[in-house]
Amino acid sequence: MNARGFTLIELMVVVAIVGILSAVAIPSYRDYTLRSQLIEATGALSDMRIRMEQFYADNRTYGAAACGVAMPANLERFTLACAPGGGGQAYTITATGTGQVAGFVYQIDQANTRTTVSFGASWGSVPASGATRWLIKKA
Repeated sequence: MNARGFTLIELMVVVAIVGILSAVAIPSYRDYTLRSQLIEATGALSDMRIRMEQFYADNRTYGAAACGVAMPANLERFTLACAPGGGGQAYTITATGTGQVAGFVYQIDQANTRTTVSFGASWGSVPASGATRWLIKKA
């Protein structure tokens, strides 16, 4: 008799291989998509810094009671907030994540100091090296 098809052992081996590949690929893909969403914050912060410097060049102040330029309202995953300081000679702009990027907080100031304040829960805590740069990749 000429048997055709697969044995149970062969099917179990294939299922095990697919499971192992999925266990590696799915978390990597999630990390990749999350990192791509973090670019929205860093790009918006850089843009806001340029706009603030242009305002300062024209007015010799960043704004005493409020920042001199309006915050963009079209960000999908982050909200921006600007805190003036130093009598209009300093500011800090903060990007706070919402939705899938909740917990991610980035900042920039008038001295172009880029700070990672916090990560989302799945990334743990910010390492000490994050105090002076934007971290968009899990260590």
